[in-house]
Amino acid sequence: MYKPLALFIGLRYTRTRKKNHLISFVSVVSMLGITLGVLALIAVLSVINGSTSTMREETLKAVPHASIRTGSDQQWQDLLVALRRQPGILGAAPYIEGEAWLRFDGRAEFVQLRGVSPDYESDVTAADSFSMNTLLPELAPGISGIILGTQLAARLGLYTGDQASVTPLSSLVNAQLEDARTFRVLGIADFGFYGNNDNAIIHLDDAERMFGGAGAHAVQLRLRVDDVFNAGSISRAALQGVASEQGPGINANAISTWQETQGGLFDALRLEKTLTGFMLLMIVVIGAVNIISTLVMVVADKSADIAILRTMGAGKGSIMAIFITQGAAVGIFGTALGAILGILLAANIDNFTRWLENFLNAGFQDGNVYMISHLRAELHWSDVLLVSLSAIIVSFVATLYPAYRASRIQPAEVLRYE
Repeated sequence: MYKPLALFIGLRYTRTRKKNHLISFVSVVSMLGITLGVLALIAVLSVINGSTSTMREETLKAVPHASIRTGSDQQWQDLLVALRRQPGILGAAPYIEGEAWLRFDGRAEFVQLRGVSPDYESDVTAADSFSMNTLLPELAPGISGIILGTQLAARLGLYTGDQASVTPLSSLVNAQLEDARTFRVLGIADFGFYGNNDNAIIHLDDAERMFGGAGAHAVQLRLRVDDVFNAGSISRAALQGVASEQGPGINANAISTWQETQGGLFDALRLEKTLTGFMLLMIVVIGAVNIISTLVMVVADKSADIAILRTMGAGKGSIMAIFITQGAAVGIFGTALGAILGILLAANIDNFTRWLENFLNAGFQDGNVYMISHLRAELHWSDVLLVSLSAIIVSFVATLYPAYRASRIQPAEVLRYE
């Protein structure tokens, strides 16, 4: 089978050499360095993706996919019914949100208080939130009931059936303590990891009486969409659909999405992923530096062979291609091996971390400290492709200088002493 000269000789040079074991050892180290770097990059980026997805899911338990500010004079009931018919909208529910001061038995906490309608709230609540969906039917108007987040209830020592005092923050600032109202704890619900600390729910009617239901505390509509990553475009399209049916009403600027309200958090996570990937890429760069060392030694070792090839008619481009092929073969093989191992590790990260946790807990006295089995990995093929291409490009660039040096060898000077 025909094989180009540069490819044939370059691949031959990558094989184990009997005369110079040092070159072979450095070549293997180069390949293992690239393999380790690619493996670490894929595994760590998968863990970051999994952590980001978990944080997003937990955040969206308390934060709406999108919300619409209706204004105090807007008939939100009609808008709610119309929005629920629009494509991409899985549910819509009214709510009023404000800050309040919650007191119980000498302890107090500032809370984010949200008034909801139990008839609609279940449509925008996560289906796996069993505690919330169970407690919502008990939230009836006139009974002054309240549902608390788990961490908030634990800090205040509140249990189901306890009575707590709630004062709007505006009344507290103006020293109008007579506005405080007593609420009975209906139960403890899961508001997500980032909402359990300070979130509480009361009935929409109670919230309107407490906050006034106007201005900053006007009724808003909480939307649940079928694609959280396109929540803004889906919400705006739904609002335009309502406008085409009922005429102009709410301005599109009245829409706010979770990407906007939580933008700082997820921008920080994206920056962390980028910086982590860049730092781990340095492992690949170190492997590429070893490729340079390997090729420089090969050029010195094979200078006579290069001179003979030049006298037989091989051009400078062919000589460069030989050593580029050799270095690129090491980079491609190391990248392929690292990608395979990284994908396997990312796919089995939960089993690996469970084993590691058991190992660490068995080796230390306090077995409750080392709890890492909750790690979740989410493999994105775009990350695998980007990491693999980056490693191959870095490996290719590393071959250019040694290959250029090989092409500059003068046959007469080398063969003069042979």
